[in-house]
Amino acid sequence: MSIEIKNINKSFGSFEALSNINLTIKHGELAALLGPSGSGKTTLLRIIAGLESPDSGEIIFHDEMANTSKIKNGEVGFVFQHYALFRHMNIFENVAFGLKVRKRNIRPSKAEIEEKVHSLLKLVQLDNFQYRYPSELSGGQRQRVALARALAIEPKFLLLDEPFGALDAKVRKELRNWVRRLHDEIHITSVFVTHDQEEALEVSDTVVILRSGKIEQIGSPDEVYNKPKSPFVFNFLGDVNLFHGRIHEGKAVIGNVDVESPDHAALENSAAVAYVRPYDVEILRSKDQGIAAEIQYIHSTGRNVRVELKRKDTGTLIESVLEQENYKALNLLPGETVYLRIKKATVYVDDDFSI
Repeated sequence: MSIEIKNINKSFGSFEALSNINLTIKHGELAALLGPSGSGKTTLLRIIAGLESPDSGEIIFHDEMANTSKIKNGEVGFVFQHYALFRHMNIFENVAFGLKVRKRNIRPSKAEIEEKVHSLLKLVQLDNFQYRYPSELSGGQRQRVALARALAIEPKFLLLDEPFGALDAKVRKELRNWVRRLHDEIHITSVFVTHDQEEALEVSDTVVILRSGKIEQIGSPDEVYNKPKSPFVFNFLGDVNLFHGRIHEGKAVIGNVDVESPDHAALENSAAVAYVRPYDVEILRSKDQGIAAEIQYIHSTGRNVRVELKRKDTGTLIESVLEQENYKALNLLPGETVYLRIKKATVYVDDDFSI
């Protein structure tokens, strides 16, 4: 089942939560709704689920036979951030709940329910935990139970509202990798909400970035990260250094360093900002074509070393990430003066910031 979102608008009093949202989620796709708090991602998810009504616009569901349908009871599986498991029921009973409460004429037999639940618990790797209660499980295990319960009703699509938000970092990483593998196995159309950029980029097929109730960019994880359409997207999707300069002859001139910017060639002398990821800031010993900076702090974290520097000319703080091998070869020390080279940058001028 694919989901077509057409011209959705939603306000709460004077607050505009969603403004003219248009989006298609393809059959079998795992889409992430990503954005800061208040961007409208959870409101959009609840409208898709039928838990909220839009002020205008519509949600259209298309089944595999290309027919249009409205959402029906049992077609959606919803997984909440805080599990929402029944504490007085064991794991088997929690997963079976949605099947047992069906109307008599569509309710599976007891044997069919048992077979279905056992199959799902095996799928989520909890087949030996059926008689335990939620309080006896870890956070990651409880979230897998919640997922099995959502899948038990055989929904046509699956919605997840910040499903890993209540977990610690290690468990969150393990569970999101597991969910990605599970999705590849069952191919159910899925939408999940997150404010965690790394999570969205690692797990999803498509990332929908929202800002103040509007869609800022839609694309694959690679597209939104490596080809951000606006300064907001670039800044939101990871650490970034800002180098201020001016456009001259198709280049952004930053101190004594030039950064190619052919798209802005017609904007001679316009103020420009080069957005640069920390791993694209190279540290050199030679001052030729480099920006002088003083090393402030050095943080060694596993395979990478994070170096904080202060530019000599502007006093701006800059961050560079080096591999251990490169760091050892440079033999860097706090207080030293080194020179920075920009390996790769995306340049924006004033007009870009109004997007």
